Amino acid sequence: MNNLILYCRSGYEKDCAAEIQQRAQEVDVAGFVKTNRDDAYVVYQTFEENGAEVLLEKLPLTSLIFARQMFAAGELLSGLPEGDRVTPIVAALSDVQRAGEIRVETPDTNKAKELSGFCRKLTVPLRQGLRKAGILLAKENPKRPIIHVCFVAPGKAYAGYSLSYNTSPHFMGIPRLKFPSDAPSRSTLKLDEAFGQFLTSQEQEERLCSGMNSVDLGACPGGWTYQLVKRGMFVAAVDNGPMEQKLMDTGQVKHYRADGFKFEPPRKNIYWLVCDMVEKPSRVAELMEYWAIQGWYREAIFNLKLPMKSRYKEVSQILSTMSEILKENQVKDFKIQCKHLYHDRDEVTVHLWLNPNQGI
Repeated sequence: MNNLILYCRSGYEKDCAAEIQQRAQEVDVAGFVKTNRDDAYVVYQTFEENGAEVLLEKLPLTSLIFARQMFAAGELLSGLPEGDRVTPIVAALSDVQRAGEIRVETPDTNKAKELSGFCRKLTVPLRQGLRKAGILLAKENPKRPIIHVCFVAPGKAYAGYSLSYNTSPHFMGIPRLKFPSDAPSRSTLKLDEAFGQFLTSQEQEERLCSGMNSVDLGACPGGWTYQLVKRGMFVAAVDNGPMEQKLMDTGQVKHYRADGFKFEPPRKNIYWLVCDMVEKPSRVAELMEYWAIQGWYREAIFNLKLPMKSRYKEVSQILSTMSEILKENQVKDFKIQCKHLYHDRDEVTVHLWLNPNQGI
């Protein structure tokens, strides 16, 4: 298969395309991008016949900023007959063996999602057809490849597969999170999704523990503080604005009416630092770097607000500069991850973990 299909947020196709073009070149898989604005997906067509499958092996999905999901596929299936769409899709997947799951999806656009009802109806007969052909196992197996059939328009679909160890566990790459009725703002979902993106379930149990000390810079009204309190942490909430009273009533929050860029924690035993301030991304990155150099926290999650142009280029430059500055200041053991989350809009979320090889 020579097409790598990448799902992204509508309007961010250019950024996703720029990223996969650069990353594919880094692993010596040549090709070119095909995409349209607001399609919510990008196609990277490789010159090698199995180039997309090589990319599945060499590029971790977690290392891509703007892609929610990716899978290798053949050519676009066009003009699928209304009377029998199963047969040509099964034929297109004939090289896939013993897959463990099937997902019939659409890109994340209102127009494409009009096909979601059809996709649900097609899933059952398609599953049966794939099992009969020996392409799909009789029982779901989380350790086997996942078949993806993505309908981009009526009668048009890409069919392929992703690898179980290099894929999003979520349908369409979108986590389904429920907004807590008692949360102060919908921004709470951003931090909730970030924890799920950057930490496994086991890591969350180990590193999001009751009794930990944390700081929330730009906390008002408390959407991110809510997630920390919910996990039993003590929070220094830093913001000149008011905090949600219900959070203050928990006894876990101390409100500092201060500028987040000037605040210094009175105690330096902070494990989690979180920040969702509306400010220039370079300025927020510098603040995170300063706190890291001072040794004031162990892990941080923060948002970088994006410019309207050259978003991938600027984010890449900021992350590269951050790595250089930390190393220059003797912070040599760290891990940086960055993702354009589903609940993000014109921003990306960064996870910076200091001394990841040491115990908590």
